[in-house]
Amino acid sequence: MTTSKRVGRWRQGESGNPAGRRPGTGEVAALRAAISEHVPAIIEKLVEQAKAGDVAASRLLLERIVPPLKAAEQPTPMRLPNGPLADQGRAVLAAAGAGELAPGQAAQLLSGLGALAKLIETDELAARIAALEAKHLNT
Repeated sequence: MTTSKRVGRWRQGESGNPAGRRPGTGEVAALRAAISEHVPAIIEKLVEQAKAGDVAASRLLLERIVPPLKAAEQPTPMRLPNGPLADQGRAVLAAAGAGELAPGQAAQLLSGLGALAKLIETDELAARIAALEAKHLNT
């Protein structure tokens, strides 16, 4: 008994329609085309309903037409003490605890201080390695 494989018309990895379907020929495009001339009247009716107190119409208008508002924190000037980074971090925490600084701003400042500490540490390590290499070359 021999088994034969069905041979397709195209090689593997080769498309039978390399150009693909033309844009705008699907069901969604047809639906959009059918209602496109009525969109201004639909929006006008939704606005009327929203003004009359229809909560669903108001929600639809606000969700689909007006972009959502994003909360934004106002910048707060702050003087950090001169000295070690730990003292500066304590000052940030104290300002946040006293309500002088928003928690998000305090977190960002502490994150910045942490990044600065890593940069300082990297610079110090590079200087120490350079000093050790120079000392090793001289011996």
